[in-house]
Amino acid sequence: MIKIGLTGSIGMGKSTTGKMFIAQGCPLHDADATVHALYEGRAVPLIEEAFPGTTNEEGVDRQALSKAVLGNKEAMKKLEAIVHPLVHEEERAFFDRASKEGAQIVVLDIPLLFETAGEHRCDVIVVVSAPEEEQKARVLARPDMTEEKFEAIKARQMPDHEKRSRADYVIDTGKGLEAAKEQVTDILASIRKNYAHLL
Repeated sequence: MIKIGLTGSIGMGKSTTGKMFIAQGCPLHDADATVHALYEGRAVPLIEEAFPGTTNEEGVDRQALSKAVLGNKEAMKKLEAIVHPLVHEEERAFFDRASKEGAQIVVLDIPLLFETAGEHRCDVIVVVSAPEEEQKARVLARPDMTEEKFEAIKARQMPDHEKRSRADYVIDTGKGLEAAKEQVTDILASIRKNYAHLL
């Protein structure tokens, strides 16, 4: 089974691209969705213990938690030490399910792939990218997003040019959806050919 690590900075179109891989028959594990589920379940008591007052009856209060950790390296490390092992557990369960179902290629959608050394868990790295102006316009169009928040998030992420330089494949989402779909099709064909020994 070939494991593709799909990553890209905020606003680059990674989630949309992930759906294109699913449409081509590749099971996908979404790290963000996993964290979201953990924030409503298993992670809640652990986060409350580490950051009192950041949870409520619905689970983790993301805004309260964001205030507690954003811009604070030590707090962020503390949070990651709670969340990352739980995400990895869910990931292993995903691999087991995909393997039993006979999947040949699976996709791990991991926003902070390089920043968390997640590339070591993947066979192939695909980076989603777009021009900087387009990235900024997409992100600032999101509800509750400010330029300050955008810059704080970007500061935590490896620069786009560095991600591209470390990728096996780059998908340019600045050319529209159809062009991105074609790139996904071409990349999967290339992976099946070049990484056949892993199947």
